Amino acid sequence: MTTVRSEGGKPRRVLVLGATGTIGRATVRALVSRGHEVVCLVRRRADAALPPSVGQRIVDLADPSSLARDGVRGEAFDVLVSCLASRTGLPDDAWAIDYSAQSSALHASRAAGVGHVVLLSAICVQKPVLAFQHAKLAFEAELIASGLAYTIVRPTAFFKSLSGQIERVRRGKPFLVFGDGTLTACKPISDDDLGRYLVDCLDDDARRNRVLPIGGPGEAITPKAQGERLFALLGREPRFRHVPVRLLDGIVAVLGMLGRWVPALAAKAELARIGRYYATESMLVLDPATGRYDAQATPSTGSETLYDFYASVIRGEAVAAAAVHRPPREQPTSVAKRGRFFVR
Repeated sequence: MTTVRSEGGKPRRVLVLGATGTIGRATVRALVSRGHEVVCLVRRRADAALPPSVGQRIVDLADPSSLARDGVRGEAFDVLVSCLASRTGLPDDAWAIDYSAQSSALHASRAAGVGHVVLLSAICVQKPVLAFQHAKLAFEAELIASGLAYTIVRPTAFFKSLSGQIERVRRGKPFLVFGDGTLTACKPISDDDLGRYLVDCLDDDARRNRVLPIGGPGEAITPKAQGERLFALLGREPRFRHVPVRLLDGIVAVLGMLGRWVPALAAKAELARIGRYYATESMLVLDPATGRYDAQATPSTGSETLYDFYASVIRGEAVAAAAVHRPPREQPTSVAKRGRFFVR
């Protein structure tokens, strides 16, 4: 892929949100490797997670005055890179983080002289039915209308959200799939490949003022294919447990009804809706004319595949995330189990 450098690819002063998440850390590493000066706005210090050359400033993301006073501090910056995302996807959390905190950061960075914003969004906002998707779209619209140069990156599934069953299979349990395991497909992208892609956006004029879907290398893969390869890497015969989507439909209906009176159950109903979404919707580019997902129209970048990652975890060279916190990258079984209503 040819990259067009703007301003000679010179180092910038970059403000980063969401730096302590896995994608955020990869993005910070890529920024530092390119010689940019990086200042991260964080909820708490994370010295072990970030390079020592990176500045860390503790801010209250819910407080616009804290972003300006404790984060920007009246200094000048060139670029804002945001990898920020709500942890649960529940409505209050989503609107507080995916919209309000992002909006406050946009205003604070504009006052600091930022001329370009690179936003990590999610490909699932193409077909919005969930609260966090609407919150993300609301901020995307605000960013586009801001007058600043913008690059909105919508990645497909992440390795961390597709690796939660490695230990399960290692323990001799079957691989869980919804339906026949081919209801959905995605082009997973690694943390480092996505981090480099985000940082390339600083210098590529062709990526300015655009919304960019992006996936990892190779063909789109289904959950069934993921399970088959995992068993092959472990040297075992494939075993699957097929979970009917109507089970999630029933859970959503029951919890939604009970949630009218019990707030805790309303939250679980939303988690169930998130789970059902990822059980039935592909993380690929959606063709608005046909309403179908199009693997061929989904761009690819990078070199590391999900199966490379599976192999490195099995060899003990990488660690699969035990829990996935951000709903846009979750697999439905993770969401359901966290809500305590998935039946093994």
